[in-house]
Parts: sequence; C-alpha cells; structure tokens
Amino acid sequence: MGQSLVKNYIHIVFSTKYRTPMIYPPVEEELHSYLGGICNNLDSQVIKVGGYTDHVHMLCKLSKKIALMKLVEVVKSNSSKWIKAKGKAYENFYWQDGYGAFSVNPSQVDTVIAYIANQHEHHRKKTYQDEFRAFLKKYKVDYDERYVWD
Repeated sequence: MGQSLVKNYIHIVFSTKYRTPMIYPPVEEELHSYLGGICNNLDSQVIKVGGYTDHVHMLCKLSKKIALMKLVEVVKSNSSKWIKAKGKAYENFYWQDGYGAFSVNPSQVDTVIAYIANQHEHHRKKTYQDEFRAFLKKYKVDYDERYVWD
C-alpha cells in the first residue's frame, strides 16, 4: 500500500495538579479554545474540548504524524505557560503529571461529544476521581490507585 490511511479518535483526560479547582470563567472557555488550537496546530483535529474546574476532556483525531505522548506533552506544557500569563491567580497553575487516553469508536463520537459538553452538569453528582475510575474500569485498564493521582 503506497498510502498511510489513519483515523484514530482519542478521548484525552487530565486534571490540574492535585485536582485543584482553578478553571473558572472567564478563562475556562479561552483555555478550552487554546487547547483545541494546539491540537489543530499539531495536525490532530480537535472535535470537542470541555471539562470542569479541575480537569479537561479533549476529543480529537490523532494525527498519523505525532505520537499520543508527544501531543499530550505539548498540549499540557504550552497551555500551562499560557494560563500562567493570565494573571496572579494562575501563577501556581500546573497540570497533573499523567493523563488518560481512550480510543473512541467512530459510532460513539457523538456520544463522547455530548458527554464532554455536559461536564458541568455531570460533576454535580460525580467527582473527577470517580469519573476517571469509571473510564479505567470501562476500558479495562489495570492500575494501582497509589500512582494515579498527583
């Protein structure tokens, strides 16, 4: 085959360091747009970005030209620098060291978009930690609770 054809939908999730609630309006919407812009600049078309006060969700089509680890590294480092420039309230902003990334079946993309769009309502009933544990269980990811949170 002379051509590389790839279409990988990836749902990426990561939190602020220690899940510190720091993502509020008016910076919340700007941050989500900024995260999406970074993905797009790395040829990983963003589909939906959302989240809550202590974490973000990104759904994108991962480029065939970049490793997932590199995409997340660039997204987190650039956005951390960007938000720190937003003022004194953000000078101690950090993302957690790790992340979760889950493949999405093309038939489930609309469901994931709706899920990400509904984060504020969703987190009236469920913490980020419970949400993340549910993802790990759904995707049958083995993990050690001692090393998931920072």
